[in-house]
Amino acid sequence: MADETSQADAGVRSAGTQIKILVTDLDGTLLGGDEDGRRRLRQALDRHPEITVVFATGRGLPSVQALLDRDRLVPSPRWIISDVGASVVDATDMSHVDVLETQLRAGWPGHDHVRTVLSRHFPRLRYQEGVAQDGRCSFFLSPHHLTERLKAAVDDLGCSWSYSDGRFFDVLPPQAGKGPAVQQLARKLQWPASGILVAGDSLNDLSMFRLGTHGVIVGNAEPGLSAQAPTTARVHRTVRHGAAGVLAALERLGWLRTPSPVVIAYHRPPAQWSRGQWHRPLSPNGILPALTSALTDESAPASAAVWAAALVHDSPAGVPEPPANLPMALLPVPSQRWARYFHGACKETLWPALMSQPQLIRHTTPQWAAYEAFNQDFAHHIGAHAEHGGTVWLHDYNLWLVPGILRSQRPDLRIGLFHHTPFPDPDTFRRLPVAGQLRASLGQLDWVGFHTAASARNFQDLLSGGSDHSGDCDRLPCIGVHPLGIDRQAVAAIARSRRPHRPTPGGDTMLVLSVERLDYAKAPVQKIRALSTLLEQCPGLRGRLRFRLICPPPEPGIHAYDTTRAALEDAISTLNNRWGTEDWLPVDYRPQSLPFPEVVGHYLAADVFWVTSLADGMNLTAQEYIAAKSATGSPGTLVLSSQAGAAEHFGTAALLTDPRSPQNLVDTLRQALDMTPAQRQTHIARLAALLTTPSPADWARTIIATIRRAGGPQPGASG
Repeated sequence: MADETSQADAGVRSAGTQIKILVTDLDGTLLGGDEDGRRRLRQALDRHPEITVVFATGRGLPSVQALLDRDRLVPSPRWIISDVGASVVDATDMSHVDVLETQLRAGWPGHDHVRTVLSRHFPRLRYQEGVAQDGRCSFFLSPHHLTERLKAAVDDLGCSWSYSDGRFFDVLPPQAGKGPAVQQLARKLQWPASGILVAGDSLNDLSMFRLGTHGVIVGNAEPGLSAQAPTTARVHRTVRHGAAGVLAALERLGWLRTPSPVVIAYHRPPAQWSRGQWHRPLSPNGILPALTSALTDESAPASAAVWAAALVHDSPAGVPEPPANLPMALLPVPSQRWARYFHGACKETLWPALMSQPQLIRHTTPQWAAYEAFNQDFAHHIGAHAEHGGTVWLHDYNLWLVPGILRSQRPDLRIGLFHHTPFPDPDTFRRLPVAGQLRASLGQLDWVGFHTAASARNFQDLLSGGSDHSGDCDRLPCIGVHPLGIDRQAVAAIARSRRPHRPTPGGDTMLVLSVERLDYAKAPVQKIRALSTLLEQCPGLRGRLRFRLICPPPEPGIHAYDTTRAALEDAISTLNNRWGTEDWLPVDYRPQSLPFPEVVGHYLAADVFWVTSLADGMNLTAQEYIAAKSATGSPGTLVLSSQAGAAEHFGTAALLTDPRSPQNLVDTLRQALDMTPAQRQTHIARLAALLTTPSPADWARTIIATIRRAGGPQPGASG
């Protein structure tokens, strides 16, 4: 694969992709050695999904499939080279790679013809009955019957042959073999020789060791392989048998890392892989930057952590290598499976309950099965990366089934979960068709945290009582309230370097701003209706007031907000058509993501920042607005939903509004617009004085230490 060396965008860290391919024989190699060696190799490969596993075996495909079904210690391959190199299979769907097999099987006279000719003239050849053979013809043969006459007969057929383990005689197409198959596959997928490790124990593996790649000959190999293989530094001869020898070679190459004392687990990685590079989040605030700062803070306990995340990945080239200074353990997830899990179960089943909109819950069996499977795989992924007695810090509803699964698999771990969303009241939670299953899993946590005391109470009430006794918990986690703050210094530095984005020149205009992703929980349609009512009631605001809505769309494939988008765009069009003029439109709608410095410019321009969430986590944009205004000495007003987590923190220092009351939305916005510049200056100063939440790194340090102290069942304890 070609290296990516182009310079990334501003705010983007470039990183090359280091290809890591393990091509391993099965019998005697991957399956060789003792059970402990096989288990340790499987665990190491589970920790490193960026290592692409390729089987290169003399078995036929049906035999390989049966092995995968029955042997839990066999890792899942990405590619299968079977039939001693005559077959190449894409293991994602077990389909043959016809373009490669056509090349490998060129000149093949056919299985039946080969068997007939050789069996007639060489009675000592004993055909391998009951063995599926595709593109080859295989016999048993003792060493002293491997004569020059037999070799010449194979040559006369236009074929090649392989003899291994003192008994297996395989007749192959002239271009076939494990080495040629690996070479063809590597050429197709652009794998460099330096990124491939081949492993084997028998002479039918010999051609792989002549490719110039890294190689390991395991300790139980037949002597002829070690004698005939190249004696270069790249070919390692280990005394360890089978899987343990393969593991030693991976360690020798530096491809493995040890389990971590702390595993931070979130369904997304802290950076996005796109166009061959890792891209940092646009904002310095939020879940991803907060946890990233904890990972890179050497004074924090998380500095020895690894971030376990899913990576939506369909490429046959393998999982990209994480950046060196951002330890990630990536679990590759195909896009179709991700759609059922995240776009479906997370956004259509669970999200409405979290946002206290149970009437919007949509539950389907296939989507929930995808959620269960994702959580099962993620729990296994976490367990593979956590050292004995380690700390696991889960995040959000996307992993609600992980605590129960992980508790049964790894009872030695301390497991905590932080909810960045609100947590609904017990009656709303029980509206979920899977409430009992979720409740039982959440009861296996050692610690659970929230932004607000209200969410913490709802969680405790759910687990400690209620009429629904299915999945009752015989233990309660420690419960903590730890509101997340922002990187105030980063926001202040950007604010001092920006110019405000005013709607039009002049001092008589007023700008109301909202910055929020498209979501019915943010009540965007209610905002437009309130604005329409305000312009109806206050003619003097027409031509002077503009509402700027920066509203990034959801991830492609999410349809849970389609109705909201249509209603919002219709309401904006109606309002602008009714009141707009040639020089003025009341709503400036921007359905796009913006670089964070641009967002700060909009903060500075806004006279009023308007948050109307029906339900919300902490709402960090409100804090960012306050920090930007305070850093530049600018006046401003925060209209804040009483349902946002920040409302519990700021209280009446903000202008609190009730998003469920249309008239209250209008009245509170009018109150904000009526404030004088001096009142706005006092208002923002008062709010800035309440920005006392710890830095993201301090916040993370405190929580990890708290989870470590959570020593098992604690009846409703606080932490």
